Amino acid sequence: MRRIKVRFSLQRGENYMKWKVINSDGTTTYYSPCDVQMIMRGCTLKNNRKLSEKIFNGTSTKNVCGWILCESIEIRHSDFINESDYKVRFNPKIAPHWMFLGKDIDNKQLSYIVSVDYQLCIDFIPDAMKLGGYAG
Repeated sequence: MRRIKVRFSLQRGENYMKWKVINSDGTTTYYSPCDVQMIMRGCTLKNNRKLSEKIFNGTSTKNVCGWILCESIEIRHSDFINESDYKVRFNPKIAPHWMFLGKDIDNKQLSYIVSVDYQLCIDFIPDAMKLGGYAG
């Protein structure tokens, strides 16, 4: 079964700064981060490392190079989950890979990721590193 692909759209136009969700059937939907919350389950953090390194080194700009593949996604319009202190981040201008607690986590699998506005949050217990699905 084809997985769901989620990424942040930075292309100018009506969907600028929105979450882009490419569903398993190939349809695409855009969501404003301030209006919805996404709960993604069965997640893998993906990255085109060659492209993100070019952005990091300043030899390229604005190419799609980071996304999340997930098994399922729930879109909430209310009853939002509170923000966690533990966030995964991707900004190839700062680092050419997905980051969690300062470490490269490209291709890591997480049981779930929750969007809170423009942030991507996970649950985390420092001495376990497995609750919330961090398989580091």
